[in-house]
Amino acid sequence: MVTADILEKYFDALKYKQKEQFNYLKDLYIYHNNRVNLISRKDTDNFYVHHILHSMALVKTTEFRGLKTVVDIGTGGGFPGIPLAIMFPEIQFYLIDSIGKKINIVQEIANEVGLANVTARKYRIEETPWKYDMAVARAVAPTIKLFDWMKGHWTGKPKFALLKGGDLSEELNELTQTYSKLKLKSTHISDFFEESFFETKKVISIEG
Repeated sequence: MVTADILEKYFDALKYKQKEQFNYLKDLYIYHNNRVNLISRKDTDNFYVHHILHSMALVKTTEFRGLKTVVDIGTGGGFPGIPLAIMFPEIQFYLIDSIGKKINIVQEIANEVGLANVTARKYRIEETPWKYDMAVARAVAPTIKLFDWMKGHWTGKPKFALLKGGDLSEELNELTQTYSKLKLKSTHISDFFEESFFETKKVISIEG
């Protein structure tokens, strides 16, 4: 069974408080998963690889310094938002999902682990009352839909960091044909995480 220690394999500058928070997360998810299905029960033993480390691929590929607000679109069980909020306590993270039962528990988990920088709310992203410096998401919807949903919700130019998998050529071509001035970058997560789970997974970075 993989423990939170795997994080130190790739992130050797974690502070004591961050280590404690990551350690606490698994027990919280197991407890709350009995009430509402936040993650697949078969994923429990792989919690730190499939959910935490996967979320933290964004830390390896994305510049978070200087950001004040980040939205996690369709956060589901709180990923990648909660791991990122632990890593960047100075940034306010808005975790948005349309399923009320899940999002209420995600806020509970954030509170229990001591994350004052997390606001988890039930919304469709296009209906949220806030604006954001950057948007993150994990396998929520086609990229062009995410881009359209975020119109009018940026503090500046669009900036996405997306966790996706498989062949994305058609999806990204559709985006660039519609928005030709965007800058796109695709990074294989297996370039920096050696676990086999990441072989087909990527981070897609988009800037307007």
